[in-house]
Amino acid sequence: MKRLIKIFIATTSLLMILSVSPLQAQMEMTSKISKSEQLRMAMHKLWEDHIVWTRNVILNIMDDLPGTDNAVNRLLSNQDDIGNAVKPFYGDAGGKELTRLLKEHITTAADLLKAAKAGNNSAFDAANKKWFANADEISGFLSKANPNWKLDDMKKMMNEHLTLTTNEAVARLKKDYAADVKAYDKVHDEILMMADMLTDGIIKQFPGKF
Repeated sequence: MKRLIKIFIATTSLLMILSVSPLQAQMEMTSKISKSEQLRMAMHKLWEDHIVWTRNVILNIMDDLPGTDNAVNRLLSNQDDIGNAVKPFYGDAGGKELTRLLKEHITTAADLLKAAKAGNNSAFDAANKKWFANADEISGFLSKANPNWKLDDMKKMMNEHLTLTTNEAVARLKKDYAADVKAYDKVHDEILMMADMLTDGIIKQFPGKF
């Protein structure tokens, strides 16, 4: 009987340890991560959400899948998230302006995709011109907000993002699925570099916060 009680106590203790330890481990890990790394992780998550939901929209439009409006709305909310993330550094007005510019980036991209799907070249060219003009606006806004974000670097970063995203969409439209996958991998690599560039700029501009 005593042996059974000991086994019961040991088993119960083990179960308690197993149930609590993941939470404790997560808390300990978070407490050990520096503020700069927390920002980097947050930026990675935000910009990965950006390309993941962009891809979702591309698939919906190019493959005639249901749920396009839902995907677009989720993608638009990501722009709110990005704007909110920079408010502690650039104020409420700065965050709202970035969100406004990014939402225009998204809605114009949606117009671009729909024109490509319909084979409407004139509408595609018009949307593409507007898309790149918006990218220049975003680049200008960022370079004015942070001296570490040089205008030429921001333009190069944004133009590459647009070009790679276009390649992804075109490959999907042509049903070249191998090229589609490769294009998305390039989009993913580039967006992480973009997130790191933005993170590094914030840390350099506001060292006291980190």
